[in-house]
Amino acid sequence: MDEKLAFKILNQVRDFYNQAAESFSLTRQKRWFEFEALLKNLSQGKEKILDFGCGNGRFSEIFEKERYFGVDFSSSLIHLAKKRYPQKKFFLIDGLHLPFKDEFFDFVFSIAVFHHIPSQKLRIKVLKEIKRVLKKDGIFLLSVWYLWSKISIWKLILKFTLKKLIGKNKMDFFDLYLPWQGKYLRYFHLFSKNSLKKEVKKAGFSVEKVFVLKRGKEKNLILIAKK
Repeated sequence: MDEKLAFKILNQVRDFYNQAAESFSLTRQKRWFEFEALLKNLSQGKEKILDFGCGNGRFSEIFEKERYFGVDFSSSLIHLAKKRYPQKKFFLIDGLHLPFKDEFFDFVFSIAVFHHIPSQKLRIKVLKEIKRVLKKDGIFLLSVWYLWSKISIWKLILKFTLKKLIGKNKMDFFDLYLPWQGKYLRYFHLFSKNSLKKEVKKAGFSVEKVFVLKRGKEKNLILIAKK
């Protein structure tokens, strides 16, 4: 995918979250105990924690205000986060640059964000920026959707792959648009365990573990890495 198209799609993703922030936030009210247990375990004893793509800030409930920093590129979601948790620290970012000095955080986590970043080039850039602000031996947890078992996803893969083969789709293989509430389409890149691991290693991280986490009927691909 060329850079011009990648930034166009990235802006589309931002527009979606700005426009749908209120209704989207309502679908992110329940606590995800499977994630909470994992985050609490990995962040134990860590002084500074970054939530990359914090959305409405719901995961901030796990951490003390002194330890937690949340960032997102949606101004609407950051507004909701600040309104909901006025005592916590939230920052609006452009998605590619972080307003923190080198080696500032002990633990960084990013849940259901990375698959919305178009092109490997931009994803690697984001990963390197996360690596920059992470301390030596700091821990990075990355979570993306794992949808391979869904028949509807295979139909979309076939649709977008055929379009790419005949030149009508300029996105990368396994790039899809998923419908949301019948009103919007969201860009999504479908990762396998190997493809996610490869991109994270390419950014310079040491991958410790990759596994699938079940959350009710849903599945998430989890990667844990160290700087």
